[in-house]
Amino acid sequence: MDRAPAPAPGRARAAGSDPAEVLRRLLDGRSYLGTAPPRTGPGGRCARKDTDPDRDVDTGIVIPPLYCPDAVRDDPALADAVNDRLVLWAAETGIYAGRLDALRACHFGRLMMLAHPDCDDPDRLLAAAKCGLSEWSVDDHWADEGEDADPGLLGLRTALAHAVVDPVRLPAGYERWFEERVAAEPVLRAFRSSLEHLASFASPTQVTRLRYQLAVMFVGYNHEAEWRMSGRRPPVWEYLVHRYENGFFPCMALTDPVGGYEVPAPEFADARVRRTYMYAGVATCLLNDLYSMAREDPADTNLPRLIAAEEHCSLQEAVNRTAAIHDEVMRTVEAESAALAALGSPALGRFLEGVWNWMGGAKEWHATTPRYRGPA
Repeated sequence: MDRAPAPAPGRARAAGSDPAEVLRRLLDGRSYLGTAPPRTGPGGRCARKDTDPDRDVDTGIVIPPLYCPDAVRDDPALADAVNDRLVLWAAETGIYAGRLDALRACHFGRLMMLAHPDCDDPDRLLAAAKCGLSEWSVDDHWADEGEDADPGLLGLRTALAHAVVDPVRLPAGYERWFEERVAAEPVLRAFRSSLEHLASFASPTQVTRLRYQLAVMFVGYNHEAEWRMSGRRPPVWEYLVHRYENGFFPCMALTDPVGGYEVPAPEFADARVRRTYMYAGVATCLLNDLYSMAREDPADTNLPRLIAAEEHCSLQEAVNRTAAIHDEVMRTVEAESAALAALGSPALGRFLEGVWNWMGGAKEWHATTPRYRGPA
């Protein structure tokens, strides 16, 4: 991305805007100085404000209309096919034992169908679903629920998970001890199985990319464990930093392998691309904070509760503030993605459009899944 090639096919520049200049202004934190910013996502699809607020029937809290794209498609048959196979796999690995009916109702297969509208292959969607569910299982088995959700054990557990994700090689006399531990721990088995499935069609570079994001995610879980063990309430700025560690980045990193293409490594590693991609993940984390509030313990850490405590306002006012921050982040992602798509390769443009679609699919799933919309 050292030079400015012609815009990628099908991705028009904003009228009167030079993408390189738009991007420079955005990254410098300056305004458009009278130049209209791009008003569509990287694929030309406008984000929009929801027309109606979303009221949580349990708390009475109203989630304001959010600036977010719609899901591109809804294919219930494909979603069911992926979900059925995912639940079978969960039973085989042992994660969510005794909770498989609840797992089926959450319909993670639908999330993957919504989030990857450029993929009709149930096997690729299943691989993404396995990776995603392995990540969620850390939260559900080791952090929030499970038989022994002790924050003091998270460091050991995530270290072992990392040893599975980025496979260790031990001296011969010690290997069996590690393997015995993996065999006894369903979450570890799930990570190993999901990475093996992904590697059957993703390139080594794409798999390594996911390994890196999972390592960062494990750091994030240990960050959160410190809050729980100390009883410390983090300031809002620290929580937002945490959301760069523990977010949807591992799921979103699979946008191109699931779609059957690959963003060139130099473009994916470009600081401008990563800055935008990571900001997109933060936006989805904020959306998750809004939709998951009803199911979380009031003592759990999320942005609305931290804002309410720090700014001495009502929880509804804090929810409104969180929604405004979400919208601000989304508009920045929208503008930067459009500029980057015009400057980069067709593969990068497709990836940025895929991330945009991922956010739209995630919004639809969060608004409908019993994981967040059912009884607590």
